[in-house]
Amino acid sequence: MEHHDWFKKSIPLIASENITSPAVDEACASDFSHRYAEGWSGQRVYAGCTYIDQIEDICMELAKEYYKCIHADVRPVSGVVANLVMYNAFTSDNNGKMCCMSIVRGGHISHGPRFAKSGREIYGTAGTTRGINVEYLAFDNDEMNLDIDASAKIIREFEPELVLFGGSVFLFPHPVKELGEVAKEVGAYVGYDAAHVSGLIGSGYFQDPLREGADAMTMSTHKTLPGPQHGTLVSNREDLIDTLRSCAFPALLSNHHLHNVAGLAITFAEMLEFGKDYHKNVIENAKALGQALHERGLKVLMEHKGFTESHQIVVDITEFEKTIGLGGDIERLLEKANIIINRNLLPYDISQGRHYQNPGGLRIGTSEITRLGMGKSEMVDIAELIKKLVIDKESPNKIKDEVIDFRKEFQEIHYCFQKSSKAYEYLKFY
Repeated sequence: MEHHDWFKKSIPLIASENITSPAVDEACASDFSHRYAEGWSGQRVYAGCTYIDQIEDICMELAKEYYKCIHADVRPVSGVVANLVMYNAFTSDNNGKMCCMSIVRGGHISHGPRFAKSGREIYGTAGTTRGINVEYLAFDNDEMNLDIDASAKIIREFEPELVLFGGSVFLFPHPVKELGEVAKEVGAYVGYDAAHVSGLIGSGYFQDPLREGADAMTMSTHKTLPGPQHGTLVSNREDLIDTLRSCAFPALLSNHHLHNVAGLAITFAEMLEFGKDYHKNVIENAKALGQALHERGLKVLMEHKGFTESHQIVVDITEFEKTIGLGGDIERLLEKANIIINRNLLPYDISQGRHYQNPGGLRIGTSEITRLGMGKSEMVDIAELIKKLVIDKESPNKIKDEVIDFRKEFQEIHYCFQKSSKAYEYLKFY
């Protein structure tokens, strides 16, 4: 309860988090939370799955409608597990090869380190090492995106089995079409980790990987897609469906957290109904917050491109190193005032001797505050509160009181079904 009370009095700006609706919360607290349903719907290892199968079928159909695809697997228990399913399907057993974005330039930890093991090694012969040999794509620091020409050269020389797009710092669409064509030249599959932007994509924003050449798209389901922590994999390749299914179960999954599948079904239904408006406002709020922070003297990256096309912005705070500190220091300072953000590596941090524990950047997201009903005017208010702490050096205790007062008007969750809605009738496990 202390955690709940704290967050009701805070400004949550973590780009990899969101808030679930009361309907999703109820589903996640259902009897499903302690049941088993190994295998594919209709082909279970366990009895007692009659209604579990119905809900999982609904969830898959809603996912296929949202992403306009022919295959959706909602069994992965996280985005990382969804990635491992894709790695298993698209790379060979012994020292497979993958190109992706490096962690220090925004790639996810499941995209590296240089030798990124998949779940496949647990089935290997004792004493052998199986995994994926990773070669990083080229990155343009000035554009905060992949360098197309330099990355194409890497793909042609390395000849990977999988070229993976997506990342954790994800301001602009990746060149899936351009580099996907190069991947096909060398016989590689094309994957897309949509963990951060899956909601934006499903609602018709950011980009459309499956139409741009991706063979599969993976995601976690609790970021711009405001569901429970879980994972999903989607594809439009009918010839790959059996392989993708078997690379999930039994290769990587036993039971797959059925209560979260129920919650995810409601999330997809909510986003099919409200996602267009919600995600439009998420992106507009991110741009507005970037502009407001910029106007108050903070160095928000990518001003020349409108700061972002997604839910997140990145701030370079290295100018405060000698007065306040770097990312870890400022993260802790803001947290004392109930402003919750996370430190983040800048593309050039490692070359300048900085560490991920105290990097030169902050990553700020607008998904959760938008779902709490905040709009562009509130982005100005939030920027002013951050300025008071970082630039004006006002007391965190004083600003904390202002944050608590600010949050009083934003307690209701928006863009979701109420208990009287048709979604409650449609999802009949209530």
